[in-house]
Amino acid sequence: MIRRARFVIVPLLFIATVSPVTWAQVYPARPIRLIVGLPPGGAIDIVARIIGQKVGESVKQQIVIDNRLGASGIIASQITAKAAPDGYTLFMHAITNHTISASLYKKLPYDSVKDFAAVILVASAPIVLVANPSLPANSVTELIALARARPGQINFASSGSGGTTHLAGELLKFMANINLTHVPYKGGPLAMTDVISGQMQLLFFSLPGALPQIKAGRVKAIAVTSTKRSTAAPEIPTVAESGLADFEVDVVIGLLAPAATPKQIVGKLNAEILQALRSSDVTDAFARQGLDPLGSTPGESESYLKSEIAKWTKVIRAADLRSD
Repeated sequence: MIRRARFVIVPLLFIATVSPVTWAQVYPARPIRLIVGLPPGGAIDIVARIIGQKVGESVKQQIVIDNRLGASGIIASQITAKAAPDGYTLFMHAITNHTISASLYKKLPYDSVKDFAAVILVASAPIVLVANPSLPANSVTELIALARARPGQINFASSGSGGTTHLAGELLKFMANINLTHVPYKGGPLAMTDVISGQMQLLFFSLPGALPQIKAGRVKAIAVTSTKRSTAAPEIPTVAESGLADFEVDVVIGLLAPAATPKQIVGKLNAEILQALRSSDVTDAFARQGLDPLGSTPGESESYLKSEIAKWTKVIRAADLRSD
């Protein structure tokens, strides 16, 4: 399971059995390329730059951010999967999107598990369910009751079909057994604009991006989708505590490497990032962005990857969603 605010340093004693010249001293011997599948300025890019700078200082090598956009991260995933497994090409990605793609698309140019080495879960960016202030529901319980009284009459917007904000709504429909109408937009900001104006009633949105609108009273917060309340907005309850136990949707940001990357390199990267996550400058930078630090062993990261694929496969099948 994900370990929040607890950091377990992966034992590196096994590295002692390998030549120190080969592993501990040589790697990294040149700059590391860190691929990000989304544009600069987003949560994943911010995490990559914060962690990249801190780890780069520690290993005394530059970590170069390479934003490779397109196809919900599939292009960046493919580049990583086909890269040399030498520790010099890494991938900072929303594990949530990675696992949704594995269930949503019939054919991918890679295997979402077998073609990657899971390194660590780095951070989570909470999602919040917001509503237009005129909607006569102020909690998840009230929303479910309203949706059952008005089946199909309540709309929820998303930043696009097949994305995390869309699937969060489908999971709510599935677990609460309610009928909401999905309206996809070409980006979250456009969807937020229509919720504010009243053209849309509900929207799942990143908490950092939604907070200014919530504080200004333009939208109201119903609940966050994480298992625990966010430190950035502790007054907002979770969906789980509001009546849907086990409901969880987090944009979990993790680090992946190409499959067959030596375990010694994966272990060293894991330890370096865990050390960075314990530093006050990194945790403070995360807090300013509404991000929660995580931390895991490579094994825990891989287990989480597999469990998320299984979860989203059920939701996607229930919603009858498939994409070519």
